[in-house]
Amino acid sequence: MAANILIVDDEQAIADLVEVYLKNENYNIFKFYNGKDALNCIENEKLDLAILDVMLPDVDGFSICQQIREKHNFPVIMLTAKEEEIDKITGLTLGADDYITKPFRPLELIARVKAQLRRFTKYNSSEPNQEEHLIAFSGLVLDMDTHECMLNEKKLSLTPTEFSILWVLCSNRGRVVSSEELFHEVWGDKYFTNSNNTVMVHIRHLREKMHDSAENPKYIKTVWGVGYKIEK
Repeated sequence: MAANILIVDDEQAIADLVEVYLKNENYNIFKFYNGKDALNCIENEKLDLAILDVMLPDVDGFSICQQIREKHNFPVIMLTAKEEEIDKITGLTLGADDYITKPFRPLELIARVKAQLRRFTKYNSSEPNQEEHLIAFSGLVLDMDTHECMLNEKKLSLTPTEFSILWVLCSNRGRVVSSEELFHEVWGDKYFTNSNNTVMVHIRHLREKMHDSAENPKYIKTVWGVGYKIEK
C-alpha cells in the first residue's frame, strides 16, 4: 500500500514541485499551503510521514511538529530556509526526525523520505519470523512491535528516531557503535561532518528522557572519538 505523505509549505512552487516528485514515486500526497489546513488533515487522515516548512503564515512548522508528537509517531522532516544550527536543534528537540535546508535538490528530499519510511516500517513491523522484537535489561524494555519503551516500569515518550537509536545501541550491547554507523543504521543516509551534530542532539534528548547523566551515565556511554556504547 502506498504511503500517505503530508506536505506543508506556503511557497506554492516548492510544495507543487515536491508533490510532483513524490507522486512519481507513487506516494499519496496531502498538500497544503498553511498550517491550519495541515492540522485538520493530521486530525482526520492516517499519515505515514510529514514534510513541514518551518516558516508558515499562520501556525509555524515547529508548532505543527509538536502537535503531531502529542498523538503520532510517524516521521517528520522539517524544511528550513535558514542555515542556523538553532533552527535544526529546535526541530529535533520538538521531535522532528530529519531536516533539510532550502534550496534543496528534489532528489535529495526523495532520498530522505525513502530512508525515513524504510526505517519507520522496519521498526514498526509486526510480521512473523522477524528478528528478536523485544529487548529487556536493567529496567529498560523496548518492544519493536508496539514501538514502546519502558524504563523502570514507566513509559518513555520517544520519537521514532530516538527509539531507533536506542534499539540499535541496545542490539549492540557491549560494543561501541560509531556515530557514522549509527547514522547509517537509523537515517539510512550518507554520513557527513555535520551528521555527528544530528546524532549528538538525539543522544542528548534520549539521556534527558531517561534521566541518564552525560557525566556518569548508567545506559548510554560516550566513547570519545569513537561513538556510543551500552554495557551488557
